[in-house]
Amino acid sequence: MNKLTILLLFLAGLVLPVCAQQNEMDRFITDLLGKMTLQEKIGQLNQVVPGGGAVTGSGISQGVETKIKEGKVGSMLNSPSVEYTRKAQELAVTTTKSKIPILFGLDVIHGYKTIFPIPLALSCSWDMDQIERSARIAAIEASSAGVGWTFSPMVDISRDPRWGRVAEGGGEDPYLGSRIAEAMVKGYQGNDLRGETSILACVKHFALYGASEAGRDYNTVDMSRLSMYQYYFPPYKAAVDAGAGSVMTSFNVIDGVPSTGNHWLHTEVLRNQWGFNGFVVTDYNAILEMIPHGLGDIKSVSALALNAGVDMDMVDEGFLSTLEKSVEDGSVSVENIDKACRRILEMKYKLGLFDNPYRFINEERMKTDLLSAQHRKAAREISQRSIVLLKNSDKTLPLKKEGRIAVVGPLAKSKIDMLGTWTISGDPSEAVTLVEGITNVGGNKVSVNYARGSQFTTDPMLQRNGGNVWVRVVEEKTETVSDEKMLSDALEAARKADVIVAAVGESAGWSGEASSRSDITIPECQKQLLKKLKETGKPVVVVVFSGRPLDLSWEESQFSTIIQAWHGGTEAGNALADVLFGDYNPSGKLSMSFPRSVGQIPVYYNHFNTGRPYNAMSKFSSKYLDVVNDPLFPFGYGLSYSTFEYGNIELSNNKPVGETKIEASVVIKNTSKYAGEEVVQLYISDKVAAVSRPVKELKGFKKVMLQPGESKKVTFEIGTKELKYYNNNLEYQWEPGDFVVYIGTSSADNRSANLTWMK
Repeated sequence: MNKLTILLLFLAGLVLPVCAQQNEMDRFITDLLGKMTLQEKIGQLNQVVPGGGAVTGSGISQGVETKIKEGKVGSMLNSPSVEYTRKAQELAVTTTKSKIPILFGLDVIHGYKTIFPIPLALSCSWDMDQIERSARIAAIEASSAGVGWTFSPMVDISRDPRWGRVAEGGGEDPYLGSRIAEAMVKGYQGNDLRGETSILACVKHFALYGASEAGRDYNTVDMSRLSMYQYYFPPYKAAVDAGAGSVMTSFNVIDGVPSTGNHWLHTEVLRNQWGFNGFVVTDYNAILEMIPHGLGDIKSVSALALNAGVDMDMVDEGFLSTLEKSVEDGSVSVENIDKACRRILEMKYKLGLFDNPYRFINEERMKTDLLSAQHRKAAREISQRSIVLLKNSDKTLPLKKEGRIAVVGPLAKSKIDMLGTWTISGDPSEAVTLVEGITNVGGNKVSVNYARGSQFTTDPMLQRNGGNVWVRVVEEKTETVSDEKMLSDALEAARKADVIVAAVGESAGWSGEASSRSDITIPECQKQLLKKLKETGKPVVVVVFSGRPLDLSWEESQFSTIIQAWHGGTEAGNALADVLFGDYNPSGKLSMSFPRSVGQIPVYYNHFNTGRPYNAMSKFSSKYLDVVNDPLFPFGYGLSYSTFEYGNIELSNNKPVGETKIEASVVIKNTSKYAGEEVVQLYISDKVAAVSRPVKELKGFKKVMLQPGESKKVTFEIGTKELKYYNNNLEYQWEPGDFVVYIGTSSADNRSANLTWMK
């Protein structure tokens, strides 16, 4: 028996069981569909929210239990408790004609009970193993508590930090965003959807939601198809290619048609071009919201959504109330309803719900898995890696574990704000604050004095609109003393201290859904606190908590030490203290550029050149009169307590031909006394092409640990795949010509080498 025969037999051994399973599922679903009434099929397309738990949109469903008994519920969102979940499932599988189990979904965005850093912070780790680990733990916890479906990952590319939902995504770059999408899908779904701890992932928001005009949520998007394919589609496609079982529509229009009713998007692109075989669910009330878009009444827009390729209606009940009528008048076919129903039933089958409708309810695992010591340890480690050191020019950090530390600011002791946005199942009482973290990590030689110092904001509109609705506990006891007393207490603590740690920035409720901001500076009352702290003459470490890049131009000009902490989750305070004291050497890198002012937005690294590129000495070049073009902190930027020296780039071949591969290498040396990790980044620039190309594009990265004085050679493989782009005909191809390879520590700081690649 030769090697080829052995290989074929081996492959057959892998393929045949898969085919058998597929055939078995097809027979089961076909038989079930044949026994279902039209009303039952439409019922499977209906998702309800019962109330009593988290409310993540406008309105809740009425008469839920009655609808379940009548076979009019295919899925439930935001069940208020495990007990309710079990009861609802019992009704579905014992009282209905077809006994089809319900699929229970919840927004498990960055953890279930153990909360990890917000996704934007996670992306700053540039560590796909840790990002996958966070999703895996979230799935382990959620899958024990009745949740079989999470509405994550959000993979929308965004270049506008005014948009509150940048907190939920992976930043501005399609390559990095694609790798994160793959990691999270794998983490949630595991290797087998029938696995005990696997839950269904849902990729959102399809599509282009991160490009909302003016950074305002639920707003219009208008862009060329070339930009869609080149810069915004890749993370969605990467998630689909990774096996994501569901996709959620977005709220915005695309080519004048809302995503939820866009046939080109969901049928032509998602299914026909990308081969997606899961199901599509709307966002909350998205069908109804096509009415103010001007697409017709509830019956018309429901038919539009179904015919576009949408399978499940979230909360609206437009499908439930109108599809039978639409079948009667011919605007919707039974065939399309069958297709949608089949997709949903198939996913329930793949999840093993027909074998065990209660498989996602495991009270014993809840006792051991939720907020376990092991999970909290992981949360701490992942939070450490998400923190970005922005400035340390006076080497104030790392702090010594001795002396007096004043911990000041409205975010120093706020448990809710450690968790961040979209933490529906999180418990704020379990969160570790910065004050607690410094006390825990500093040891008995460190004296910690806390003072609030100021309010979050004195802006009445921001006070009114900025509450945190994404956690079950929305009220937290805070000091009720006057502004003057808060400030005087802070200054007294500061004067007695050796160093001041100032915790400022955004409350968690200021980012996430429905949380866009036009002013992305730190509020004035917090700035006044910082001014007074600086006047004491003591070293000040500015710790910024936020769900988005902020305009930190003033802070950067006034202070020598700045840390971007984001909202770090359950173990935020401990992780941050680990970084402050040097127990962990920061390695985070920005996944989204920080602007110098809101007037620069959108600001991003992979922009096009213009016909008149920036020239500080020329009046007639593309620039501002009052600020330089580049961001305050660029994409890929982040400091360490270590310093790294980059050598010149070596190319294994600078004149390759055809479908070959070359290597680009650089030697990196740790020139400090601290062991540290460096994210080495590879960018490529296409100098001449059929269409204008960005000044550079991320094409790879590697995280490297170096001991003091240690050198390592880091090598990237480059092939024609890294040269491909979409041309005006939306053909994905590469062209021969001249390229520049960049390797460095950020998008703005790198070495370069020239390359000519011929066909």
